[in-house]
Amino acid sequence: MPGPDVVVCSFHTPDEYYTAHADRLRATLERLGIAHVISTVEKAPDQDWADICRKKVAFLADACDAHPEARVFWIDVDCSLLSLPDYVTRSTADLVGFQRGFGSPLGIGYGQRTRFWEPCFFGIGATAGGRAFVRTARALEADATLKATDDYFFEESWRANARDLTFQLLPSTAALHRVDPADPSPVPPFFSFGSSGKVAEFKDKVVQHGGITDDRVPLSRRLRGTGLRAAKRVERALPVPLAGRIRRAADGAGLTQALTGGDLDNGRLASAGITSPHRQRLVTAMVMAGQRGDADAVDSAFGRLSTMGAPNGAEISARRAADAFLAYARSDHDPADGGPSGHPVTLAWWVRPFPGNFGDWLSPLLVQHVSGAPVRYQSLTSASRSSHLVAVGSVGRFIKPSSVVVGTGISDTDVELDPRASYHGLRGPITAQVLRSGGGPAIDCFGDPGVLLRRALPITRESTNGRFALIRHFTHVGMPLQLPEDVDELDVLVSHPARIRGLLDQLAAYDGVITSAMHVMIAAHSYGIPCALVTFEGLESAVHGSGIKYRDYALGAEVGCHEPVVVPADLRRTDLRAMLHLERTPEHVLDRVEQALRAAVADDRLAARAPAPDAVGV
Repeated sequence: MPGPDVVVCSFHTPDEYYTAHADRLRATLERLGIAHVISTVEKAPDQDWADICRKKVAFLADACDAHPEARVFWIDVDCSLLSLPDYVTRSTADLVGFQRGFGSPLGIGYGQRTRFWEPCFFGIGATAGGRAFVRTARALEADATLKATDDYFFEESWRANARDLTFQLLPSTAALHRVDPADPSPVPPFFSFGSSGKVAEFKDKVVQHGGITDDRVPLSRRLRGTGLRAAKRVERALPVPLAGRIRRAADGAGLTQALTGGDLDNGRLASAGITSPHRQRLVTAMVMAGQRGDADAVDSAFGRLSTMGAPNGAEISARRAADAFLAYARSDHDPADGGPSGHPVTLAWWVRPFPGNFGDWLSPLLVQHVSGAPVRYQSLTSASRSSHLVAVGSVGRFIKPSSVVVGTGISDTDVELDPRASYHGLRGPITAQVLRSGGGPAIDCFGDPGVLLRRALPITRESTNGRFALIRHFTHVGMPLQLPEDVDELDVLVSHPARIRGLLDQLAAYDGVITSAMHVMIAAHSYGIPCALVTFEGLESAVHGSGIKYRDYALGAEVGCHEPVVVPADLRRTDLRAMLHLERTPEHVLDRVEQALRAAVADDRLAARAPAPDAVGV
């Protein structure tokens, strides 16, 4: 009997973390009907992470030898496949993979990367060229005495054989984390990237390649390309207490903002398709004008963009974000018509991805509701010492000594919350315990400010339409789903108060809500709308954090705890109605949260009223 045409292989060490990922990957591949070889490798006492990575070279070569007629793909064990499309499985190329850093052809080559291929997923064709590539890598690794990881030897083999090889670069948007939620690609993503590993810890301890033009690329630009995933890898490589202190220092000093490039870093804009430097400057000016409350400048910048050519999806999303900033920041609306009055309140919240994620943008909406004042944006990741509020979101790690905190939470217990901030309340007792363990005050006022939605935006729920609404977490956008006939999908990317109100009006008309976004569930609990919290097979780790935020929220809001239920991509096979739960946040919880939010707005620290918000940031 002939062997399979495609084999996916990986290995892992026997520790609990990687074994769990291996089990999950194995189950995914079996569900997809893809032949696979996933093995456990033992780590000798004198071996470290770099030594284990190096074993990948011989392991992949052995897999190619064992399946000479198959296309053999390597995948890091903490990554996942949603599918394996024909253009991958039927490729005739010697090599198939993502460019380093999941780059697009607009940045092809070595100008910003030291190596050509992304090592977490790539395939070897059942061709003379493909197998020669593997043999060369194995021979180099077997003879080398230098300290290096697998991708060093693969890069050496690539440079030695590239002129004789055919190769296929996979589109960057085939990786789920590179999909722009506001402008999904017509190419469905099939690959989900894992963020574990010890790359940063060993970066200076193993042999590295130099970029062909590295000396011509400014350091700031090279740093910005690393992103939050590199920061997460640093954290995983360090002991928890030390990682927490380093993370907090980096956040407070603005290093996180420098590494990620900020909301409007040119690299981020270019990856979204805004490649013209002039258009990038106009987009930046437009969004910052919205943050200042300058409507004329927003219109002017967008008008200039439009005269240069039709705005693309990223530019339209930026305009929508600018309009949302305007709606909260402007102080020239007549209070008699419901507009804000009084001195602006400075608030830090997470504004990406544009045009804005529903849950994060509840923060300015609810602060404006309670304060009756304009709300000005401040970056969570900047090094600012100006007094500011921090409210909705799992953003506790970004709290600074100058922060006034109410209702904020965390997504993992390995963070440290700054004990010098002024605390009026937290999302729940788990966040409070982390604060207390780090030397902070004892807080016993709990509740996510999102529970106040039914007071901020009263909606009457009457007869429903017999259908269900599906709202994905923005990290799940782009995943191909098959929906039942009675399910409508609604967009989670809403930030303008009118759009948030419109989404909530829609939800109230449905029999129930299916969502992978926690704050959509919190909104359903506020209004008493039946809801099911889900995650999707293969993407269980896509939403950041360990999952403690769900229990933390439930304990703080005094509702039942509902953690995500794993569902398949084909929801036609799922009894959605049976998954629904009905919760309604108690009135006394709303009273408590509203009182805490009002006290935070009135905090003496905010009385200083920083004269201007910070520049654009993450």
